[in-house]
Amino acid sequence: MTSEQPIVDFAQELIKQPSISGEEGPVVRRIVSEMQKLGFDRAWIDEVGNAVGVINGAEQGPTLLLDGHCDTVGIAPGVPWRHDPFSATIIGNAIYGRGAADMKGALAAMIYAAAQVDRRQLKGRVVVSATVMEEKLEGAALRTVMEVVNPKYVVIGEATDLNLNRGGRGRAEIHLETIGRPAHSSSPHLGHNPIHDMMKIVNAIEPMPTKSDPLLGPAIMALTDIISEPYPAYSVTPSRCRATYDRRLLLDESPEQVLASITNLQELKGTNLRAQIAEGEHTTYTGALLKGTKFLLAWMLPENHDFVQACFYGLTKAGLQPTIGAYRYCTNAAYTAGIAKIPTVGFGPGREEDAHIVDEQLELGALFAAERGYRGIVNSVLRA
Repeated sequence: MTSEQPIVDFAQELIKQPSISGEEGPVVRRIVSEMQKLGFDRAWIDEVGNAVGVINGAEQGPTLLLDGHCDTVGIAPGVPWRHDPFSATIIGNAIYGRGAADMKGALAAMIYAAAQVDRRQLKGRVVVSATVMEEKLEGAALRTVMEVVNPKYVVIGEATDLNLNRGGRGRAEIHLETIGRPAHSSSPHLGHNPIHDMMKIVNAIEPMPTKSDPLLGPAIMALTDIISEPYPAYSVTPSRCRATYDRRLLLDESPEQVLASITNLQELKGTNLRAQIAEGEHTTYTGALLKGTKFLLAWMLPENHDFVQACFYGLTKAGLQPTIGAYRYCTNAAYTAGIAKIPTVGFGPGREEDAHIVDEQLELGALFAAERGYRGIVNSVLRA
């Protein structure tokens, strides 16, 4: 067994244990068990079901939080995988399985990195959190951890391809609704079909120009579903139609601005349209209720920020050659940086495009490099 084998074994165990959002209990308990085995000063499961572990340095100082979510998306029925998504098979130089890149590999690297730092050289403490329900409502479960450990700095372990991210786009879920007047489908002219109104609205939104940021990219507006009621509609035209848009947010955008950009479209004057930001409400496996408006803020730190530079230095000392960029998707940093205003960066193995795909995989070399990188960040930020 090489010195790298334990982290591989642990990553495989995490991948083998299904942990769809709301069903993370077994994997959380396994994470806490590993933290205890590795000598964390304290490891526990909090009220909403997150795993939290603490490594104390020799001297008092700030708290650095390393966060990774332990829930995953599901397996789409009928889509073939070449490798069992819960086998954690190693083929060549990669581990295959659901959650390998998003983000159980990163969690394993974080936990082993924290356990292996020299506490005598640390001024402060390292906290590692394995949070739940991130795939449903980013930042909602992490907020519970933040309120208890009060970090001065946060590292989000979502995939960066071993680069350092200093910002990320936010996300809004927008619900659009049209109301009609039902009629028998043999006499549709006697009613008013709200689907026709929604078609007009969608056709107006699709070519709508959006802003862009040099680092974060464009404020994408993506149609994700359309559904009418009643459904299925037997011999009756629908009474209501609803569409959902996923809007990627840039800095300093507000719910009012985002909704007005739709409702003020000239083509929609006179249309009976209701537009609102969705509300999220999800129950964790412990029975705790997570609630929040699905308007998750974009965030960005200046490149010359002390925390960004300390992390960059730590990564280079660990033998990595990171570039500095930003997430194009939304992460738990929407809460830590966007709402709580805690200096936050992102660093993790894998690429953004590796998440949620069939035959998800993570290269072993990236797993090992991530563990070195997390240790480098800890040593640089909390050096005594």
